[in-house]
Amino acid sequence: MDNMSFTVNLELSLDPFFIAPGAKYPIFFFGLLIYLFCLFCNLTLFLLIIVQQSLHKPMYFILLNLPLNDLIGVTAMLPKVLSDIVTETSKIHYPLCILQGFLLHMYGGGVLFILAAMAFDRYVAICLPLHYNTLMTPRVVGAIIALVWGLDFIMIASLFSLQDKLPRCRSSIPNVFCDNPSLLTLTCANTMINNILGLLYTAVMQALSVSVQTFSYIKILITCMATSRSETKSKAVNTCVAQLVIFLTFEVVGTFKILSYRFTNVSSDLHKIMGMLIFIVSPLLNPVVYGLYTSEVRNSFLKVFRRRIS
Repeated sequence: MDNMSFTVNLELSLDPFFIAPGAKYPIFFFGLLIYLFCLFCNLTLFLLIIVQQSLHKPMYFILLNLPLNDLIGVTAMLPKVLSDIVTETSKIHYPLCILQGFLLHMYGGGVLFILAAMAFDRYVAICLPLHYNTLMTPRVVGAIIALVWGLDFIMIASLFSLQDKLPRCRSSIPNVFCDNPSLLTLTCANTMINNILGLLYTAVMQALSVSVQTFSYIKILITCMATSRSETKSKAVNTCVAQLVIFLTFEVVGTFKILSYRFTNVSSDLHKIMGMLIFIVSPLLNPVVYGLYTSEVRNSFLKVFRRRIS
């Protein structure tokens, strides 16, 4: 009986959007346009940092991880949702559901840890400029990047490893994509440990990221107020504003997602859209915001663009 139940539950049903007749293809092409724009912007930023020698600095080697992480997040979620809309199917196999959920949670933790690493880099550059090259050596930068991805992977992998220990008695996911809370609805067993660990990891990630960023930006603000060099102030403000905009965008979208579940009169489709936005808005805006606020990135892009069209 257990084997038969496992076989049946290997294919899961997702909860699709209610789409009016005739709206399927406009929604699909609009979503595809968003996805292609995300791919273009993040790949452009990623390749620009790799190709341009002027961007081969600790700050940009850490920044390199942001578009990579954004590509993981948006690609793990959006193509599957768009495919289900246009084919009118809402099925996913359990291993792929686990993989999708794992990648989406890796993306969420990655944003927080990468922004914390970027804030620390700016703290050293602006508050300890004479020691920057000594402190932020290639080995240290490599260690910071390894810590970001390593800590993120260990926390998310340990969270999802608990999924294997739970017996499954349902085969319906109450969302258009898979994540840890949705996967927990498949079991009839007690999920208290999973819920506590999920909340604990979320709290730890938020606390670490917010603590590092708050400390860094307060120190940067104090240093900027103490210095009389307007050029230093302008450069520091532009860089920090870009990072703060990215962080606040992620947090605001995440907050709206959480709040949407607190209102019972909100439609299920709106719940799903709010859940999707956290994996779309940041990848959509991050490379644009960083390109606009960071003169070195903007100038490098314009230099490559002029070279290509000339």
